Amino acid sequence: MPKLLRTDSTHPDFISLVKELDADLAIRDGEDHAFYAQYNKIDSLKYVVIAYHNDIPLACGAIKEYEPNTMEVKRMYTSPQSRGKGLASLVLAELEKWAQELSYKKCILETGIKQPEAIALYTKNNFQSIPNYGQYTEVKDSRCFEKVL
Repeated sequence: MPKLLRTDSTHPDFISLVKELDADLAIRDGEDHAFYAQYNKIDSLKYVVIAYHNDIPLACGAIKEYEPNTMEVKRMYTSPQSRGKGLASLVLAELEKWAQELSYKKCILETGIKQPEAIALYTKNNFQSIPNYGQYTEVKDSRCFEKVL
């Protein structure tokens, strides 16, 4: 059974996983990567979950306040060798639980059309498609979701 750790964005295992994520996204997003990267800084994330198996960090995710009552899911990632084992769903469920404990009412998120496995993950975990929000409003390659907690 994977072990979940609640921490913040200063944890070295989170920083390492995010470097892998950013390398993957740079390939997927191509010339659009710089636009998305500006909204994915990790220096101030207070709520981070890391999934481990045998003390090896395999997956991560984070939440940050978007507005009162709403957390935004950020930096979801599972290492390639660990995909398809339910780790992302475990991390996401822990993030949702944490948001509820902090009295937030819903989670929102943005992902890209070039990440079909992410769209499948959020749909499988009962996130509903919503109109693109904030900086993603006019971005045709973005897909936004929400889940009432």
